[in-house]
Amino acid sequence: MNREHFIKTLGLASAGMLIAPSIITGCAPKSGQDSAATAETGNLFFKISLAQWSLHKALKAGQIKNMDFPSIAKNEYGIDAVEYVNQFFQDKATDQTYLTELKTRCSDLGVTSVLIMCDDEGELANADAAVRKKSAENHFKWVDAAKFLGCHSIRVNCFGTGTAEDVAKQGADGLHILSEYALQSNINVIVENHGGYSSDGQWLSSVIKSVNMSNCGILPDFGNFCTRREKGDMWESPCLEWYDRYKGVEEMMPYAKGVSAKSYTFDETGNCREVDFERMLRIVKAAGYTGHIGIEFEGEDMPEPDGIRATKKLLETVGKKIG
Repeated sequence: MNREHFIKTLGLASAGMLIAPSIITGCAPKSGQDSAATAETGNLFFKISLAQWSLHKALKAGQIKNMDFPSIAKNEYGIDAVEYVNQFFQDKATDQTYLTELKTRCSDLGVTSVLIMCDDEGELANADAAVRKKSAENHFKWVDAAKFLGCHSIRVNCFGTGTAEDVAKQGADGLHILSEYALQSNINVIVENHGGYSSDGQWLSSVIKSVNMSNCGILPDFGNFCTRREKGDMWESPCLEWYDRYKGVEEMMPYAKGVSAKSYTFDETGNCREVDFERMLRIVKAAGYTGHIGIEFEGEDMPEPDGIRATKKLLETVGKKIG
């Protein structure tokens, strides 16, 4: 079970070569608040953050709460930057008392709020223009929340129905509406490769190029490269068609305003079986990226805490090797 189960289906496509727009800089920890973990990884070309979905089982089971996430990231894993998932505080987007408490906890801990991953707010690439507009407006509250918390981005999806060309055009329109609103708050709108058309690196990059706004970009994810499934659903049935993950990340990196290090299982040497982290990180570095890379563990063979620690160790080991 993962957050993508909440997202509707789509297909695959392709497009051309790209030129990257400028990138809005994310938030840095306040002076004097850097954690010991940051000092230990200071020689890496990137910073490490923790994606909240890595703890989705514990959150769904009520073992931990969203408000506790910054403390858990810092005190349990030595990570001083967090990436929220909106479904874990879905009804709090406009609750200033709640957001103020969350922001205060982060400040007291020296934890940076990096981004909010947003799902279940409608299809930004819906075929109906009125629906697209409403979906974009549904995200406005998360832009405001991200601004208040000190995030640099919200992560969205580019889903809709129709041909690849249709959904690309529709998606560019929906993203443009949302990005125009977000630009007023200096917030990025970043799309993750999340299945179907969006898992085609050329297609997704071409959509962002069409939006043509400095604050609209991509969150390349090391996983999520299935473009077509047996039953047409998003996640349940077997994948029939995969996009090359390394090609995809390389195509998306010119527009990257964040990176998600998806991990699943690990071998006896500590390497991820599904993803060659060294190959991925070399692609990321070659693109000149120096921002946060978020740990997003989705494995089933080990407890979430172990998976988070294994992913963090792998990022640090490979990052130091690359230099």
